[in-house]
Amino acid sequence: MKDISESQARLKGIFNITVTPFTASGEFDFAGLSRNIERVISLGYDGILIGGTYGEFPAMTADERATLFRYVMEVVGNRVPVMLCSAGSDARVVRDLTQLAGDLGGLPMVTPPFVSEVTDAQIISFFKQMAPLSPTGILVYNAPGIGITLPPVVLEQLADIEGVVGIKQGDLNPTAIDQIANRLGGRLRLFCASDLAFLGPMMCGFDGISTTNSGALPEIILATYRALENGDANTARELHRLWYPYRALARRYGQPQLVKAAMNLRGFDGHHVRAPLIDLEPDVIGLVEQELQRLAADPRSGVTLK
Repeated sequence: MKDISESQARLKGIFNITVTPFTASGEFDFAGLSRNIERVISLGYDGILIGGTYGEFPAMTADERATLFRYVMEVVGNRVPVMLCSAGSDARVVRDLTQLAGDLGGLPMVTPPFVSEVTDAQIISFFKQMAPLSPTGILVYNAPGIGITLPPVVLEQLADIEGVVGIKQGDLNPTAIDQIANRLGGRLRLFCASDLAFLGPMMCGFDGISTTNSGALPEIILATYRALENGDANTARELHRLWYPYRALARRYGQPQLVKAAMNLRGFDGHHVRAPLIDLEPDVIGLVEQELQRLAADPRSGVTLK
């Protein structure tokens, strides 16, 4: 993407949150990453997100993140839009990565700086400093997992900043979703940040979702989204129900650990998580395998096993 107008036009649909495949020694497996990217693009995903929370960016150095950005943009080119997570607690690192992401043609995804006792006014000032750095604009990521949840009243103020093209909303409280959809819909792009519960936000008028579990279950999640997009809420609901037991495992054992384990079982390049995360134990992997077998036995899922 070359500018804010193009970002606004293309920022919609279903985006795969691409996990970062690490070797057992903690190195990037770039070849595996390329295969994972090509898989979802070939299936028809509208975009990808690189180096996000479930891409394990907090376990990477700034140089590693920059290397990851450059590599992915070389692989993807302009085929689909790419969100590049430039979040961090050090504003200097965020500034450098945000500028790099935009210069590469990606869309920087920025969280509030996760430092203690930061105020709303300081958060707004921070985004005002970051937005002009990227020629493609920035995506505000409202990520409760970092310890800061932006209420709708603050998101409205961020929506007024020139260069903010969208919000990736991780707080899925129904009241917050209702307020955001009705106050900000049409002003900028709205993304649901979780595939575990995306039917509600999409029905409220959100423009798209980002999905981690599509690394492991790309077929059924894509089919669910497309059904909803086409107005077939009944099919979307039934398909979403179909993989609920998998979601229950994900909530219990954590992402991206479970996603990577499921990918490995399917012959994909999930590989390993990086410390401080720990790969799943064999007994838990057995539970994941049982769930994949159940899904593979149902032709509606589209899931196959190696």
